[in-house]
Amino acid sequence: MNNNSYTYHLFSRSDFSAFWALFTDNLINLMVLSAICQFVFNMPPEIVFGRIVPGAAIAILAGVVVYTVLARQAARREGRAVTALPYGISTPVMFVYLFGVIGPIYWATNDALLAWQVGIGAGFMGGIVAALGALVGPFLKRVTPRAGMLGTLCGIALVFIGTVPFAEVFEDPIIGFISMLVIVWGLVGRYRLPFNLPAGLVALIIGTLIAFMLGKASISFDGVGFYPPIPYFGDLFVGIQHLFDNIELFLVLIPVQIYNFIETMNNVESAEAAGDKYPVATCQVTDGVGTMVGALFGSPFPTTVYIGHPAYKRMKAHSGYIVGVGVVIPLAAFSDCSHFSPT
Repeated sequence: MNNNSYTYHLFSRSDFSAFWALFTDNLINLMVLSAICQFVFNMPPEIVFGRIVPGAAIAILAGVVVYTVLARQAARREGRAVTALPYGISTPVMFVYLFGVIGPIYWATNDALLAWQVGIGAGFMGGIVAALGALVGPFLKRVTPRAGMLGTLCGIALVFIGTVPFAEVFEDPIIGFISMLVIVWGLVGRYRLPFNLPAGLVALIIGTLIAFMLGKASISFDGVGFYPPIPYFGDLFVGIQHLFDNIELFLVLIPVQIYNFIETMNNVESAEAAGDKYPVATCQVTDGVGTMVGALFGSPFPTTVYIGHPAYKRMKAHSGYIVGVGVVIPLAAFSDCSHFSPT
């Protein structure tokens, strides 16, 4: 169907609820990678919060722009509302980069700066590999049975989205189970919350308030300031050179990035199964270039289309939910939030 007269509205009321779900996904990833880099690899706050987090925000913003445009084009082509693809830091690949690239360099050299430099070098080279996936992505998507691709997503969802976070709920069961109850009530049960508030927002508010009441969180505004993203050409070159001098790191890097562009392909297929068709090659290039841009601005971590499009589609979201993430995440990332943390 081709209806050039159709007007696609980027924002709908449902985008507000969807925003909190996607925002939480990205926020948790940023909190986890920041904590590991700072407390496990002893990276100073000026690297973690002045370089890595702003760089990740730039990578997210770059992808959000592209996927918003793709959603608008799809809506005009189909003559109906479509849901934009969710996007952010790849959770499984993030852990591989942390403990398969950055960690080994730090443990071998005890040099946090070098570990970060190698990290962004690996991110940039990995982005190239991910973008090159566009050369084979359409063919693989055409010849691979849908059940095979969606079955892979199911396994990832059960482990990284279901089992691991659910296990962490037991670490703070009062906070975790009460917050989870709100999510189950509002998103799974589809019950309307008071004042029609989004379940994700209510869960965050309630969980945060309980954490403060139990003395498990604190806020300090010391050191809060504006830290704009800056390209790090010199550090990126040092990291890439170190990678070529230690070719064994590519044994980790290349297979992981191959997985990343396959993950993009699977998630695009999931969106198509839900009714929204997007060009897989364009999405793979977007994820690869987004990763490269993030690396240039200080983030080692690859980006990808997220699992979950069918859920956002079911919520009747348009593109406003990813636009909101593309605005809020950079605003938060460009401010030093290193002093807002659990106690």
